[in-house]
Amino acid sequence: MFKKIIKGGQRKHSKSDSTDASLYGSGPNSNAVAAPSRNSDVPMAPPPMATVEPLPLFRDVPVSDRQNLFMRKLQICCFQFDFSDTLKSAREKEIKRQTLLELVDLIQSGSGKIMERCQEEMIKMIGVNIFRCLPPPSHENTGQEATDPEEDEGYLEPSWPHLQIVYELLLRYVVSSDTDTKVAKRFIDHSFVLKLLDLFDSEDHREREFLKTILHRIYGKFMVHRPFIRKAINNIFYRFIYETERHSGIGELLEILGSIINGFALPMKEEHKLFLVRALIPLHKPKPVGAYHQQLSYCIIQFVEKDYKLADTVIRGLLKYWPLTNCQKELLFLGELEEVLEATQSAEFQRCVVPLFRQIARCLNSPHFQVAERALFLWNNEHIVSLIAQNRQVILPIIFEALEKNIRSHWNQAIHGLTANVKKMFMEMDAELFDDCHRQFEEKEARAQEVEEQREMTWKKLVDAAAHRGEDNMVTV
Repeated sequence: MFKKIIKGGQRKHSKSDSTDASLYGSGPNSNAVAAPSRNSDVPMAPPPMATVEPLPLFRDVPVSDRQNLFMRKLQICCFQFDFSDTLKSAREKEIKRQTLLELVDLIQSGSGKIMERCQEEMIKMIGVNIFRCLPPPSHENTGQEATDPEEDEGYLEPSWPHLQIVYELLLRYVVSSDTDTKVAKRFIDHSFVLKLLDLFDSEDHREREFLKTILHRIYGKFMVHRPFIRKAINNIFYRFIYETERHSGIGELLEILGSIINGFALPMKEEHKLFLVRALIPLHKPKPVGAYHQQLSYCIIQFVEKDYKLADTVIRGLLKYWPLTNCQKELLFLGELEEVLEATQSAEFQRCVVPLFRQIARCLNSPHFQVAERALFLWNNEHIVSLIAQNRQVILPIIFEALEKNIRSHWNQAIHGLTANVKKMFMEMDAELFDDCHRQFEEKEARAQEVEEQREMTWKKLVDAAAHRGEDNMVTV
């Protein structure tokens, strides 16, 4: 999932790389971060730059000047430009881009550790570039309805030629083996992480991909931030579910969580179970669930595979948020339900079998043939069929009427054939039970017919009585 961006991170060191180590205040074999001191080795902040002018390359200046040159290059990278006009400040934009690329190359070389002051200023520069107010969604500007993100590329950030390199710099810094988390956590703190999470609402899918990779790496490397990151993601989900129902990065956040859930230790903490119940399951409720359902389903299945006892909780949660009028959403739910049932054990299946098959019976009779077809496909799964066979005494009486109605009156011929196959399967499982259910169905139909005939007779008597009274009134007049 993250290999595509990470793939270009390793390259062979050139001979010139070894000379760059002096920039960091340590040699290539140094294992310690240079601590700030009162001597002249500590880089001092250079005076502010009024204009963007090209600076010499690190290899072209004496070793003693490279630390200050690094700080001056960071200043160049703090300049902001208007990217709505590609011709405006073109020279300055190119100088900044080349400077950013040079910084990325330095961090990627892995020649040594950056001095703490340089790390702090570099993270500040990164924040200046990436932390910004995001534009409102394009559909809010035009008044049109939000489009499917898979069909429309959506908004693309104009400043991406610079932003991409800044994100690359941050990623290289986080994944570098020379980055000491005890030092870096002072700069990549809770405030930094929260601002990073806010950027997941960007409409530019390229930015969200970078953010996904970076946040996942931060979670893996900075163990002290893990509970905070999980809680912050929870809060984003809560606001999305119960307030806005609009966020561009739910899918990417769920991808990160899928990897996190996969690493949960057993027995599972109560905190993680609450996250499933309070955040993941309610994520099935919002209307745009189709945009992130694949990632959500993966997270749900991870929980059930980790702890099979959660299957009952998950199935009942799906039934709680089962769509009533959205057939496409219903198809997603049926697909997810099949995956959950594949990981469900017999004991958990028995706890929810009645409400589950009442809902499946409604799906079997859906006038939308794809919904009925998808529900009937559940009988193609061997594990589900074995669970059904073990509980056929409860299940067949619930769905027998739905099967009969399909055979008698469903408009789609393919549904007739699939329904006949399911009936045959039940007949082979337990012929006596099948005959009993068929008899009960016939009796119910007969009683319903009697009630309908009685109703028609009663109504006819009322009509006749009203007509007779009308004739008497006419004679009296």
